[in-house]
Amino acid sequence: MTDCGCSKAKAELEEYLHNELASTDAADIREHMSGCTDCSSELHVGLVLTEAVQRACKEVAPEQLRDQVLLSIRTIQATH
Repeated sequence: MTDCGCSKAKAELEEYLHNELASTDAADIREHMSGCTDCSSELHVGLVLTEAVQRACKEVAPEQLRDQVLLSIRTIQATH
């Protein structure tokens, strides 16, 4: 493994977070992240955002709210 450098680590951060890299590329980025404070900070932010989005995608609006939103949409569509 070789240190891939900040440019590559940051450019491929999203793919790294989603396990979309070849194992050698992921290992190079992981190695770089372990020794680079700046990149590991960006990794932390990426992890927090990814987890927040995953949680938000699992949440379901209450049925009453969904019905109200759909009714509002239909009302708007009917008048336009």
